[in-house]
Amino acid sequence: MAKNVAVVIQEDPRITHRPVEALRIALGLVAGSHSTTVILLGEAVRLLSIDNDNIVDLDILEKYLPSIEQLEIPFILPKVFDLSELSGKFSIRCEPEDTVAAVIQSMDCTLIF
Repeated sequence: MAKNVAVVIQEDPRITHRPVEALRIALGLVAGSHSTTVILLGEAVRLLSIDNDNIVDLDILEKYLPSIEQLEIPFILPKVFDLSELSGKFSIRCEPEDTVAAVIQSMDCTLIF
């Protein structure tokens, strides 16, 4: 049975490999039958940034981004981010923090990194 899944990424990709791994997991979930949404909080928004030179596992991230863009995996970011600093044509929507919280609560399953 397909589930609604949120992958919440809140760790800084300049410090740990976990945010890139979380995107890989999200990509795998989308390839299955699950409806998957990625929520980027704090410094995790750097995963989609134009300036991503300091990201741990950048070479792996660069392999995933075209597939993520092509599959139109939905991203939700809090409204505080400037979308002009993001690269690519990702499916991004910015929402107030209370809406982000409501989306997370509405999911069948949430993976937090």
